Parts: sequence; C-alpha cells; structure tokens
Amino acid sequence: MSRVFVDTSAFLALLNPHDVAHKRARAAFERLAAASEALTTTSYVLVETYALIGRRLGSEAVRAFRESFAPLLEPIWVDEALHEAGLDLLLSRKSRRLSLVDAVSFVAIRQRVVDRVFAYDAHFQRERFDLV
Repeated sequence: MSRVFVDTSAFLALLNPHDVAHKRARAAFERLAAASEALTTTSYVLVETYALIGRRLGSEAVRAFRESFAPLLEPIWVDEALHEAGLDLLLSRKSRRLSLVDAVSFVAIRQRVVDRVFAYDAHFQRERFDLV
C-alpha cells in the first residue's frame, strides 16, 4: 500500500460538482479507494480546506467533509519544526503565489516519504511530485 498526499485542490474538486476537475477527481478518488491507498494530508491543508469549503459551499458541506472524508485521512499534525521548515522553503522561493500551506505540504511530503500526490494545484506539478 502506498501513501498518497491529498491537497485542498483535490478535496474541493471532489466536493464541488461545478469544479472543472470534478469528474477527474471523482475517478481518481474511486481508484484510490479501490486500491485501499493510505491517504494523508497536513493539519494546515485541513484548516485551509474547511475554510474554503465553508466559504464556497456552506456549513453543511463542511459537516459532510468532516463526517465523510476526514476519517479516511491520516493527518500530519504540523508542529513548530515542520512549520519553520515550510516557512524557510517559502522564503527561499521568493514567490508571491506559493502559500505557506503548500510549502509546508512540500516539506511534509518529502519528510514522510509520500509516494504520490492527489492535487490540481500547479505548484505540486512544478515540484515534480508524482501526481495521481
């Protein structure tokens, strides 16, 4: 069984039927579920996901995510060391478009030996991660 990191962009694509990547995300998620892949994400991605779901889809969608998706995940809880490593990476990139959440995700993916990434955010492709 491999470990797959899930980004906010994948969660949003799964939950929003109007998202341009919705059909691809559903098919990818079904493949991951059928293969019993271990899904992981960071606590920062979860915070970002809850905030965006609430703003875009409403509180019932937040509840559905918490009850349906969150239990399927092995969260990586961001501690001071991971936060600082992500902030160091963010500052070294000098990019206005890279977020701290993504930078922390990149560090976590590399530290935790994640095999693939489920994301529709171009930053993950530029990092040359193996995307689902």
